[in-house]
Amino acid sequence: MDLDVFVTTHRAEWDRLQELLRRRRPRTGAEADELVTLYQRTATHLSQLQASAPDPVLTARLTTLVARARSAVTSPRRSSWRDAGHFLTAGFPAAVYRTLHWWAPAAVLSLLLAAVIGWWIAQNPDVQAVIGAPEELREMTRPGGEYESYYSSNPAASFAAQVWTNNARAVAICLAFGALLGIPVLWVLLLNMANLGVGIGLMAAAGRLDVFLGLVIPHGLLELTAVFVAAGTGLRLGWTVIDPGPRSRRDALAAEGRAAIGMAIGLAVILFVSGVIEGFVTPSGLPTWARIAIGVLAEAAFLAYVLILGRRAARAGETGDIDAADRAASVPTAA
Repeated sequence: MDLDVFVTTHRAEWDRLQELLRRRRPRTGAEADELVTLYQRTATHLSQLQASAPDPVLTARLTTLVARARSAVTSPRRSSWRDAGHFLTAGFPAAVYRTLHWWAPAAVLSLLLAAVIGWWIAQNPDVQAVIGAPEELREMTRPGGEYESYYSSNPAASFAAQVWTNNARAVAICLAFGALLGIPVLWVLLLNMANLGVGIGLMAAAGRLDVFLGLVIPHGLLELTAVFVAAGTGLRLGWTVIDPGPRSRRDALAAEGRAAIGMAIGLAVILFVSGVIEGFVTPSGLPTWARIAIGVLAEAAFLAYVLILGRRAARAGETGDIDAADRAASVPTAA
C-alpha cells in the first residue's frame, strides 16, 4: 500500500467525519446517515492500514476517530435539561390529562365516600364509642387537641419531609401495583377516605368541623388530588391488563408503565409542594381564610396546568411516554 496515495484518497472522508462529530446541534436525518456511512468506511480504512502499512501516527488518529464515531452511532441518547423542560411542560401534564376520565370520577366517588363515613360517625354515638373511649375522643377533638397539635408537633421542615414521604408511599403503591387489576389502588383509596371520614365525623360531632376543614383544606386539596391522579393512573394500568386495545398486552403494559414512571416523578414534585404547605402554612398563625386561600390557589394552579398545558400537549400527540426514538421497536398487531 502506498501510504501517501491512501491518505490523499481518503483524507476528505476522515475530515468530514470529524466535522460531523464536532457538531453540537442535533444532526439531520441525512447527516446521521452520512455519519454511519463514514464510520463504516473509516473502520475499514483502519483495518486496511493496520494490515498493510501500520503507520503509528495515522493509526492513532483513525483509532480515535473510529472510537468517537462508534460512540456517536451506538450510544443511547443522553438526557438533557431540554428533556426535563419538555417533561414538565408537555409530558407530565399530558399524561395527567389523558387519565382525567379515570382520576376525576375516582376523586368524586372517594370524597363522597369520605363524606358518608363522616356523616355516619357524626350521627351515631355508638360508632364513635367503637372508635375510642369518650375521654380519648374529647382529647382528640378539643381545642389544642390531637387533631390540631398534629400539624405543629414537629419542626416544620422535618414535618414536611415526613408528610412527603408518607404521601409518596401511597402514590407509589397506586402506580407500582396498579397492574394487579387495580385492587391495591382501591385499598389505598379506601384507607385514605376512611381516615378522612373519621376526622370529619369526630370533629363534626364535637361541633368543630369548621376547625378541621380549616386545617385540612390548605394542603389537602393538592395532596388528595395527587393521590387521586396516581389512583387513576393505577386503575388505567389495571384495565390495560384486561383490555390492551389494538396493541399487544405486552406493548400496552410497557407503554402505560413507562408513562406511570413519569407520573411518579411529576407527582413527587406536586407532593413536595403539598408537604411544604402542610409543614409551613397549615400550622402557621395565618387566619383560616388566608390558609385556605393558599390551598385553593395551589390547587387551581395545578388544575390549570393540567387542563391548559396538558390538553394542548395531548392534542399534539403527547402521551407521557418516552420518545419513539428511545423505545424498542414493536410489531403491529391486528385489533
